Amino acid sequence: MLHGAGRPICGGMTNPPLRAAIVPVTPLQQNCSIVWCTATMKAAVVDPGGDLPRIRDAIARAGVSVEKILLTHGHIDHAGGAKALADELGVPVEGPHEADRFWLARLDEDGQAYGIPAQVVEPSRWLVEGDTVTIGELVLDVYETPGHTQGHVIFHHPASDFALVGDVLFQGSVGRSDMPGGDHDQLVRSIVTKLWPLGDATAFIPGHGAPSTFAHERASNPFVGDRVLGAG
Repeated sequence: MLHGAGRPICGGMTNPPLRAAIVPVTPLQQNCSIVWCTATMKAAVVDPGGDLPRIRDAIARAGVSVEKILLTHGHIDHAGGAKALADELGVPVEGPHEADRFWLARLDEDGQAYGIPAQVVEPSRWLVEGDTVTIGELVLDVYETPGHTQGHVIFHHPASDFALVGDVLFQGSVGRSDMPGGDHDQLVRSIVTKLWPLGDATAFIPGHGAPSTFAHERASNPFVGDRVLGAG
C-alpha cells in the first residue's frame, strides 16, 4: 500500500485500490505524499512543502496523473510549495480547514525565516468535518483534528485502513502544540476521539518520520498510548 521514495511498504492486499509514496522534503524532512487510485492512476499530492523537483520526480516514477493537491494544515513545511505546484500542474488545492488561513497567509514570510521558497496560497476549497475528497475513484473522509493548528484535518480511506494524519500523530510521539493556535489537550482529544475510532488496523503516514499503525501507537506511544491515558 505504501512506499517511501522508492521503498515499497505494501499492505496485505494483492491488488490494493490505493497506493502511496512518501517524499521527504524541506530541511524539516516533512513527509510529502503522492497518493493514487490504482484503477485510474489519478493522484493527489499531499502537503507539498517544498523541494518541487523531488516531488516531480516521484510523480514521474509512479507514472500517475496528478489531479489535485491536498493540505492537512498550513505550516510552511507542509504548504510552502502548494501554490507553485498547483500553478505548474493546473490543479486545485483542497484543504485544510479555514481556521488555518492565518498560516497560509504568511507562507512567504515564514519561508524567508526558514529558508524555504514559499508562496501564499488560497485553497480552491476549504474542508470541514464530514466532507470527502476524491482521488480518481477513491473517496477519502475528512476529519477536523485541531491541536497542532486550529485548522488541521486528516484524510482517511476506510477500505484501505489508511490515513494521512499530518502533524497530529507520529510514530512514538505527537505533534507540537507550542505554536500559535496549538493546544496539547485539544491535540490529545483529536487523537483519542477522531483517530482511534477509525480502527487499530489503520496504517498512517505522519507528517514526519516513519509510518505506523494506530494499534502500535495505542500500545506504545508515550504520549497517547492506552496505558498512559488510562484506557488500557
